[in-house]
Amino acid sequence: MTDAISQQALHQLYSDHHGWLQQWLRRKLGCREQAADLAQDTFIRLITQRKQLELRQPRAYLTTVARSLVVDHYRRRTLEQAYLETLAALPEPLEISPQTRCIILQTLMEIDALLDGMAARTREIFLMAQLDGLSFVEIGKRLSLSANSVRKHFVRAMTHCLVLLDD
Repeated sequence: MTDAISQQALHQLYSDHHGWLQQWLRRKLGCREQAADLAQDTFIRLITQRKQLELRQPRAYLTTVARSLVVDHYRRRTLEQAYLETLAALPEPLEISPQTRCIILQTLMEIDALLDGMAARTREIFLMAQLDGLSFVEIGKRLSLSANSVRKHFVRAMTHCLVLLDD
């Protein structure tokens, strides 16, 4: 597909469905500005994915992409809220620069994405080892698993992290 056809297809897709998508997002989010931002992000994702834009069911595809962005939006908002609550609970007020805050939130979102790709048991074992500092034997006792099974889950989790970090 040439660039001219691609641009024409994108323009047609945008013209035909942008208003509908924005209304759909507005009903989901209850906020016109947020809906407008996510509608634009949906089309940006289409452009960056470089997918063929001649879709048989464009609204179904746009809805799928937009729904993913809504989930990301809520996940980001939940992480930010948890971060702000943690800061508020600190004994001394902590002054953090906007750049540092942005870096921390971005890092939390990346960690969340890494963990989200793991099976529940694997994620639980990984977190118990990394955050609680438990040995494979201790984790095995708590979860009624053999230390060997715990080790296999942990290796699976580390492999998952390394593969994503290489990408």
